[in-house]
Amino acid sequence: MATEEGAEAGSPLDEVMEDIRQELVRRVAAADRDENREVYDALENE
Repeated sequence: MATEEGAEAGSPLDEVMEDIRQELVRRVAAADRDENREVYDALENE
């Protein structure tokens, strides 16, 4: 039984999982910026 994406509202679990995914992406991006701060600073100062 296939449904079209966006055809029905996601379950509460789907919403929580999406929030978790978004938070993980933010944390990984922040950790990457912190780990590579010298590179980001050098690019900013070019």
